[in-house]
Amino acid sequence: MEMACTLNCSGKNSSLLRIPASWGKYAWSIGRDDPRRAIHALKAGTALTLVSLLYILEPFFKGIGKNAMWAVMTVVVVLEFTAGATICKGLNRGLGTVLAGSLAFLIELVAVRSGRVFRACFVGAAVFVIGFAATYLRFFPKIKKNYDYGVVIFLLTFNLITVSSFRQEDVVPLARDRLSTIAIGCVICLFMSLLVLPNWSGEDLHNSTVRKFEGLAASIQACVDEYFREQNKDDDDLDRQEARASIHTGYRAVLDSKSSDESLAHYASWEPRHSMHCYSYPWQKYVKLGSVLRHFAYTVAALHGCLESEIQTPPSVRSLFRDPCTRVAREVAKVLQELAVSIRSHRRCAPDVLSDHLHEALQDLNSAIKSQPRLFLGSKHARSANNRMLMELNSAKNTMTSRTTLHSFKTDTTSLLEQKNTRTDQPAERNERPTLRPTLSKIAITSLEFSQALPFAAFASLLVEMVVRLELVIEEVKNLEGAANFREFNGNDHLVIDLTSKEKTRNRNGDPLHPVSPAAE
Repeated sequence: MEMACTLNCSGKNSSLLRIPASWGKYAWSIGRDDPRRAIHALKAGTALTLVSLLYILEPFFKGIGKNAMWAVMTVVVVLEFTAGATICKGLNRGLGTVLAGSLAFLIELVAVRSGRVFRACFVGAAVFVIGFAATYLRFFPKIKKNYDYGVVIFLLTFNLITVSSFRQEDVVPLARDRLSTIAIGCVICLFMSLLVLPNWSGEDLHNSTVRKFEGLAASIQACVDEYFREQNKDDDDLDRQEARASIHTGYRAVLDSKSSDESLAHYASWEPRHSMHCYSYPWQKYVKLGSVLRHFAYTVAALHGCLESEIQTPPSVRSLFRDPCTRVAREVAKVLQELAVSIRSHRRCAPDVLSDHLHEALQDLNSAIKSQPRLFLGSKHARSANNRMLMELNSAKNTMTSRTTLHSFKTDTTSLLEQKNTRTDQPAERNERPTLRPTLSKIAITSLEFSQALPFAAFASLLVEMVVRLELVIEEVKNLEGAANFREFNGNDHLVIDLTSKEKTRNRNGDPLHPVSPAAE
């Protein structure tokens, strides 16, 4: 019994030890994915330590007093991950505090000259009117988009100063101390965000757009390769699940990027223009490009749905169209990779980015489909044979139905006589039934190839639709390049990415393509 208790206790202790270890491993993975997160956490801790000195050190506490806590609150709510978000919140908080303090001071000047009863009524009415107006103002689209946080701070500060001034004789020192502590907190936040390893919203938006192109290219290539991969019993299910999960990750990141794109574009408009990625950039063009990419990602998601469908294309059909479909997917992925490279390097894409190779791949796919008309249309002989068999089957059914309906109109004597001959009639029926089954089987055989080709027809149509949407993506990229003043394209910038061999080749002044080593890059 004691041994069992000891084993249970040791098992519980080991499980308790594994929980912190798993948490630590997960926290390490979060920082490893983006080291800027750990740096931002260090910056926030340093800012809170600096601002807390106003409350801890005696000289600062004597000058500011308990209002130093407003500086701590300001750092907590204003300091954000990117510089644009910090500037936006800092200016909103400062502007809201100044306006609220000024308005509260004017109301106090009017109310202090009246009696106590009138002063209470006047303060209550002012709180109601200002609260109603500020809350209703938050529903305006432009206010809600740019100054919603400032309106909240204005409403909070105004009510705190106005209501507290009713029990306090002089409200000017209170407003001055709170404004000064909030200003100190905002200055510390701006210093940490702009001067200590800054993170720019514009840079994040730019890099996320590049990652969208790369993720879609990887998803398309992996999806087509997985669709035409031969099914073997020796295949590892875990590897297949990981491959399909990578497909889902690539396009899902694009579909879920709407809110992040809009917020990054909004905060990037607040950032100073001296940043490398913040000079005369039309940030809303990035948002529009993200919208076009989301429509493109819906097609990729539908392509992935064909892969996950329970109705699978037979291997004989897949082998006929593996090469043309793979070529189309590879060329589309190359175009997306070329667009990603051009956006990353702030240059215009190649004029022939939609190369002739893609059109040739589409023509090959079209020729392959036309070479197998029986799969998609069926031959005329098969269709006429099916129609003739169906007519014979329907006529046989009508004859049997007429026989059964005539029985109901016969007299009782006739029905009794037929009951005696039931055993003699049954063998005839048994002889008739087998003659109908071969007819049905012939119809099933002639239509089997057509039904098996339907899943691939959907898959091929999605590939063609993807090429059509790719042209819209290229057009939107060119609009972004023109609005952002990207540098012009030249022959030395032409980069062709071979997705099969993972090698990069450059075209220099019309010379033949040759591999480029990583060291040369």
